[in-house]
Amino acid sequence: MRIVYSPKKLFLCSVKLYQMMTLTKRVLVIITLLISLEVSAHQLPESKGERIDTTIVVDNVQVTAIKQGMSLRNKPIAASIIDRTTIERRGITGLKGMSDLVPNLYIPDYGSRMTSSIYVRGLGSRIDHPVMGLNVDNVPVVSKDNFDLEMADIERIEVLRGPQGTLYGRNTMGGVINVYTLSPLSYQGTRLGLEYGSGNSWKARASHYEKINSKLGVAASANFRSTDGFFTNAATNQKSDWERSGGGRFKIQWRGDDQLFIDNTLSFSILRQGGYAYAPIQTGVVNYNDPSTFDRTNLSYGLTVRKEYDRFSLSSITSYQYSDGDMTLDNDFTPESYFTLQQRTKEHSFTEDIVIKSNQDSKYQWLVGAFALFKHTKMDAPVLFKEDGINNLILANANAHTEYKYEWLDETLLLDSEFTTPNVGLALYHKSDYTMGRWNFSAAIRVDWEYSQLNYNNFTDTNYKATSSITHDEFVSHLVIDSGDKLNQSFVEVLPKISALYRVGDVGSLYASISKGYKAGGFNTQMFSDVLQQQLMEEMSGMTPQYKVEDIVMYKPEYSWNYEVGGDLWWREAGVKASFALYYIDCRDQQLTVFPEGQVTGRKMDNAGRTRSLGGEFSLGVQIVENMYFTTNYGYTNAKFVDYQFRKDINYEGNFVPYAPQHTFSSRINYTIPVDREYLDGIVLSAGARGVGRIYWSEENDVSQPFYALFDASIRFQTGAYSIDIWGRNLFDKDYDTFYFRSIGNSFTQKGKPRMFGITLNINL
Repeated sequence: MRIVYSPKKLFLCSVKLYQMMTLTKRVLVIITLLISLEVSAHQLPESKGERIDTTIVVDNVQVTAIKQGMSLRNKPIAASIIDRTTIERRGITGLKGMSDLVPNLYIPDYGSRMTSSIYVRGLGSRIDHPVMGLNVDNVPVVSKDNFDLEMADIERIEVLRGPQGTLYGRNTMGGVINVYTLSPLSYQGTRLGLEYGSGNSWKARASHYEKINSKLGVAASANFRSTDGFFTNAATNQKSDWERSGGGRFKIQWRGDDQLFIDNTLSFSILRQGGYAYAPIQTGVVNYNDPSTFDRTNLSYGLTVRKEYDRFSLSSITSYQYSDGDMTLDNDFTPESYFTLQQRTKEHSFTEDIVIKSNQDSKYQWLVGAFALFKHTKMDAPVLFKEDGINNLILANANAHTEYKYEWLDETLLLDSEFTTPNVGLALYHKSDYTMGRWNFSAAIRVDWEYSQLNYNNFTDTNYKATSSITHDEFVSHLVIDSGDKLNQSFVEVLPKISALYRVGDVGSLYASISKGYKAGGFNTQMFSDVLQQQLMEEMSGMTPQYKVEDIVMYKPEYSWNYEVGGDLWWREAGVKASFALYYIDCRDQQLTVFPEGQVTGRKMDNAGRTRSLGGEFSLGVQIVENMYFTTNYGYTNAKFVDYQFRKDINYEGNFVPYAPQHTFSSRINYTIPVDREYLDGIVLSAGARGVGRIYWSEENDVSQPFYALFDASIRFQTGAYSIDIWGRNLFDKDYDTFYFRSIGNSFTQKGKPRMFGITLNINL
């Protein structure tokens, strides 16, 4: 069927971005749309097996999606699904590669792979607990520090927005990202990939999928990534953001005649990288003298067992995860010798999730589950003060408060802190669905209990000399501080959710929902160097400590109520799919990462009194003609403080919540040219744009990143089992910031990656 759309309809899809662009970029968009209209005026030949490239909800059946069912269509959830065609064409191998495909989802690329900040609908955090959960083949990734992993052969990514705590538990108040990898029972063969791009960056992957018999399948994959980086450190004249990483996955799947299904997956990864391309805001040049690196080793094992009975299914999801991380930082990020930080972490976590779900085809459907978590983290975080740090941060404060003038007798000062954090969680949950004609009503509830304990020890051993300014007497002191204690917190949370959905004939559905979100509390371990520093100055000069450990170290849980209406609509004859959502979020005790006043060395999580976020999101996919597809996604968020008394004299009421973008936008057009040749089946042309902003960088709203747009394009030559993609990203070499922070009175930013070009080869045998 030949379908032609008017210029007006196509232009309206991009009008929001168009109004914010410079003249040059407006011209590019106009040319792209005119080309698409010219092509659509002619009948195109049928392509060979070309799949629609879309991020709107599709009908692919994923049998491993245990909790929410095999399809997200006609569910009261704001959901985006990224299929394998899109994943492979866009070169998506991790979370940061997909953030621009989903409205109101922003995953900035800065720091290192330990930095996995996610922002959605005005919610998010830079450290500790995430606002969105991550599951890979149903197995939860427990630690946010491990979210940024390279993954090969991704079959499908589901992004569910809005609180998902009733089914997925803690730290999912913004939603859940479900990643599913390729199954050896649905795909057999060998897959190879090689990519080279700017920055001397290259990727390699290899995998093999074998179906031993009708019941048993095995798969093995390996991947490697290397880049020299893009940002030069002026102090060392070397790239700061280099990386070497590799990993693998081994999967066994069993599908028995007795309706017994077993998925058994073991994966690992090794990472060595620089990162932390932080530059003073005044110069924009990375310039620090001490090494900044991050090393990480990950091991994950997941066992999913599902047994189908006549009336219900019983599933067990068991996982063990191990992570060994070592972060080294020039913590002042200047060419002066202030202080360095080394944070060595070892973490073990176990999870068990039991799910019983009704199978019978009836008006009433139900699900009950029980979840258990045990996590044990051991961390050693020594802060080493050097000459400038001792003089400006230690001696300057001590000498200003007593009659004595102090002189350090050691070249360095070590402030060491050790932590052991056991964490236990238990939960029971239930969900009921009732269908009455075109209506579906759903109610769910979860009772979540969590206990967290912090065992800490602070230590320093140093020598100094004090001279009285009155008597001129001198004395030398050998000072040792060795102190420790134990803190603990426990939480009991009840997380309800109710929703109603109405099916609009065969063209879609509309829904409304109310749900509660919850993010666990925790401990500010990064503030212990400041606590120990003040204990040191108290011993030396009698200064009153500014911080009490229990006040500065502990922070409370974050809560939200999410009110939402939305819908999914599709017109199959016209080749159109659309989805939308409008939401209002009332958030209490929102967790924000802040730097305390003064020249402190640490950062802490603080609880804002109350915030509110409102906005909407929209996705559209249009089959312009048989071989041309257009998609666009737009999200708007207005997130402000309702009450945040930062200090007695400072209240941020009415200010925008920092780090959460107000607008997210992406638009893409794909056109396939069928070629009936022995050596070439088709050519795929793709062009797109994505935009983010404005992003306020501080609670004061005094610095921000305005809205910016990045353009990319690619051309693919495909035939049989082979394809070659030639691509370019950030084609106009846009200068923009992905991160901003303040430390010891200085302000720093990290720039986004510059213009890049590359080529990718895929072979499927």
